[in-house]
Amino acid sequence: MFALSSFHTYYFYRKACDMRKSFNGLSGLVNNEMGREPTSGDVFIFLNRNRTHLKLLHWEAGGFVLYYKRLEQGSFTPPVFKETSSTITWSQLVLMVEGLQVKKAHQKLRYPR
Repeated sequence: MFALSSFHTYYFYRKACDMRKSFNGLSGLVNNEMGREPTSGDVFIFLNRNRTHLKLLHWEAGGFVLYYKRLEQGSFTPPVFKETSSTITWSQLVLMVEGLQVKKAHQKLRYPR
C-alpha cells in the first residue's frame, strides 16, 4: 500500500547517491551522513549523479519501503534549498517527480498543525 502523504517529513540527501544501494546502504547514509534515524517514519530522498534515478526510503509498520523511479528521458530537478536545510515539502516532491518546474510562486499562509 502506498502510504506517502503531506503528513510526512521529507529529507533530501544533497549529494549524489549510488543507486546500487538498497535498504541497508541507504539506511546507513541516513544514519551516518544525515544524522537521522531511518526508522523514524520520515521519508528520505536520494538522486543519482545524472539525476535520472530517484529513490525514496520510508519506514512503515513492519519494515522499510523503497520507492524507485527511473526516467527514460530528461532529469529530475531538485528544489532550491535555503541555507543548510535538507527538508522539502510534499508539494515540492510531487513537482519534482512529475517534472514540473515553477519559476515564480507565492504560497498562501495556512494554519500549521
